Amino acid sequence: MTENTPGPQEPPRQDPQDAYWRPQEPARQDQAQQADAQDAEHSQWQPQQEATREIPQEESRTTAQSDPWVAHQQPTQEQQQVLFGSAVSGQGQPGVYVPPSSTQTYPTPPPLGQASPPRRASGLVAGVAVLALLTGGGAGALGGYLVAENNAATAPSALDVPPPAAQASTNAPDGTIEAVANKLLPSVVQLRTRSGEGSGFVIRQDGLVVTNNHVIEEAANGGTLKVVFQDGQIADASVVGRDPSSDLAVVQAKGASGKTPVVLGRSDDLKVGQAVVAIGSPFELSGTVTSGIVSSLHRPTRAGGDDGSEATVMDAIQTDAAINPGNSGGPLVNMAGQVVGINSAIYSPGSSSRQQGGSVGIGFAIPIDQARRTADEIVKTGKATQTVLGVSVQTDPNGGARVNEVTPGGAAAAAGIAAGDVVTKLNDRRIDTSDALVAAVRSLAPGDKVTLTIGNGTKTVTATLGGQPVPIN
Repeated sequence: MTENTPGPQEPPRQDPQDAYWRPQEPARQDQAQQADAQDAEHSQWQPQQEATREIPQEESRTTAQSDPWVAHQQPTQEQQQVLFGSAVSGQGQPGVYVPPSSTQTYPTPPPLGQASPPRRASGLVAGVAVLALLTGGGAGALGGYLVAENNAATAPSALDVPPPAAQASTNAPDGTIEAVANKLLPSVVQLRTRSGEGSGFVIRQDGLVVTNNHVIEEAANGGTLKVVFQDGQIADASVVGRDPSSDLAVVQAKGASGKTPVVLGRSDDLKVGQAVVAIGSPFELSGTVTSGIVSSLHRPTRAGGDDGSEATVMDAIQTDAAINPGNSGGPLVNMAGQVVGINSAIYSPGSSSRQQGGSVGIGFAIPIDQARRTADEIVKTGKATQTVLGVSVQTDPNGGARVNEVTPGGAAAAAGIAAGDVVTKLNDRRIDTSDALVAAVRSLAPGDKVTLTIGNGTKTVTATLGGQPVPIN
């Protein structure tokens, strides 16, 4: 992010308004009275002229104090990347006052110690204006008070209407955001490490929690980890297992019991436009509920990796439900209250891995079908298996994933795929980039059979996907 170097800080203005009237000095009041006496002999008058002058920046300090007609002006200011949204980090720079340098227009007072010009009709106008200003503060205030007092006795007021009856304590109708929130909030937790915080959700009564790997990565490498439940209980926790390649992890809270587990739904039948709810702890605000829709499905999304950690390529659910730093690991839920995804990343222009931005309506969640398979394996074995095709690929300039290298004995080699082939489809899914192929393969399970289209469709092959243990660095 580019930072502007602030200029010298100006002292704040003492006057609460941009412009105000200042009483004339006694000598000038005498001149005004003499001008009024002479005005009786004249029947014509002309309005006072206005003058402009440029206020240089060097004079802005004194002008702000002595010239009551100076107005304030505010300056304005504005890289792109997908980033994880877990830890709350980075603070903005405070605003800096910039002295005004624009041309100002205001009435020109007559020079001190000089008589008014021959045309003294303008002096009469000034005198009347002074009189009006002098009396406006007292008589105007009194008049306003009397009018308000009279109106209070006759005009109806919303303050006189008693408050409505309290809402009935009946359950919210099924399918509403309120019903989803009531069902899920007891199951959503906040996870705290020494350097940040994120979210998670309970899958077992004894405090077994699913979250993102990047939320607890520090704790997995020897740091501390605490789970804050919705009922206020705070418990130490340990990492059961994690998968950096899919950004998933399972943690166990110590001494927890009687917690409410979520209901897992399915993500393979989601529809674009379907309503969803996101729950988590954005910016340490636990139990925050936001809503939106499924904006897109099977969105290849690469996140992380900027700080040396392993990049994650997700076959993501895109949503416009507000997801902010701290929401990571929290559930994305359908209107039946079933978890269909795990909120993991946001697209935030103008942000970096060190200074995160907020939601712009583009968030990404791991589909629950993939997360369920990985979490189940972690719970049972403490490890995860990564689904692989057995190739290294790069994006082809004409579209598709070009095979650079084929792993001997792997799924691709067994299917007859060779270096130089360009994969353009996996089953019915179009492959435009290398990340699209990686995301599509990782969304499936080892042992699944897939049909791959090579080039313009003249060649298709069938491959049985393999699996390998996920390396933990």
